[in-house]
Amino acid sequence: MTISSSLNAGVAGLQANATRLASISDNIANSSTYGYKRVQTDFQSLVVSSSGGSYSAGGVRASTSRLIDQRGSLVSTSNATDLAVRGRGMLPVAQSSDVNVSNGNSQMLLTTTGSFRTDAQGYLRSDSGLVLLGWPALADGTVPTFPRDTSDGLQPVQINVNQFSGEPTTAMSLGVNLPATDTDAGSAGEAQYLSIEYFDNLGTSETINVSFTPTVPGTGTSNEWTMQLTDSALGGAVVGEYVLTFDDSRTAGGTLASVTTTSGGAYDPATGNIVINAEGGPLEINIGQLGESDGLTQLSDSFAPLSISKDGSPVGNMTSVEVDANGFVTAFFDTGISRTIFQIPLVDLPNPNGMVALDQQTYLPSPDSGSFFLWDAGDGPTGDIVSYAREESAVDVAGELTAMIQTQRAYSSNAKVIQTVDEMLQETTNIKR
Repeated sequence: MTISSSLNAGVAGLQANATRLASISDNIANSSTYGYKRVQTDFQSLVVSSSGGSYSAGGVRASTSRLIDQRGSLVSTSNATDLAVRGRGMLPVAQSSDVNVSNGNSQMLLTTTGSFRTDAQGYLRSDSGLVLLGWPALADGTVPTFPRDTSDGLQPVQINVNQFSGEPTTAMSLGVNLPATDTDAGSAGEAQYLSIEYFDNLGTSETINVSFTPTVPGTGTSNEWTMQLTDSALGGAVVGEYVLTFDDSRTAGGTLASVTTTSGGAYDPATGNIVINAEGGPLEINIGQLGESDGLTQLSDSFAPLSISKDGSPVGNMTSVEVDANGFVTAFFDTGISRTIFQIPLVDLPNPNGMVALDQQTYLPSPDSGSFFLWDAGDGPTGDIVSYAREESAVDVAGELTAMIQTQRAYSSNAKVIQTVDEMLQETTNIKR
């Protein structure tokens, strides 16, 4: 009966608008929730009678969807591990309760922002109980290759705030001028000494002692020196000895002409390096290339260590942790060194809106969202990671209030339809009297 279908259509209209009002109220309630993605309600008409004859109202059906691909604006904060994704991609996280169980790989969830701080176990954890996931780096700070189509390689990002770290010295460079007059006939022939500190594999300070002894000829000038290197970690044992000959020509005067190896690693003229075996392992020392003035030189009458540089550092305490735009988690130490300890990838899916929405603005990949892939932040289709930032709610309060007014009017109109149908049915009943 047509009049009955009108009643059913009015009831369907009330239900549909009640659903829309529920989504609006949820959006407004979360207008200040960081990372919240608004819910959208759409209406679809139901057609019961599409052929001739009497018309029957089908009513309306409401469907809701969460617009996960919509992004809110970014706001700055004062916490280095407040993170937000700028552009496409999502951060991998896990529930802290899942991590604490330690029964294998944690279930990977996705979010676009979070305020992470270290907890009692050193995990980067948000107040809502989300732990940041990433790929662990090796001891030398490099991140090995992990599979990109699975979350199996991801581990909870754990920061040891009491961590000590030191870097052994593996290379140094000598920029020293030797006095040319010391190789003249009749000179005293006194050796020149130089001590260079280096750090062994345990962060202990050791010394490479270098002596430069001139060759004093009977007549003329030899332009020749004997360089001897000893290692304090080996009790002063000789680890290298070389005969240095310098050029005295007009065009290349004072530069190395030749290097003859007596003991230790051979001199490489292409790089200007020699390699000695210190107590902790090979140590590469750059003394300059032949014909170049960037290493050892022999000029004038003064001994002058002009430029001495080396890598490595003593043991230091961790002072802070930061995340860069490419997702590398870097630990900083009070000795001035830094070390990469994790890399946070960005997860991308073909259909982000197809994911399952969970609490704390997290989402779970599903068959509707498609297969995910873990990208380096800033690579491929993904954006980058912004630290000292949070993503605001994607809700436009003014738009939601406008939609609420429309919903209220539509609800009232449907209620009026039901009231009218009720009056018509009452009139039909009165015909019997």
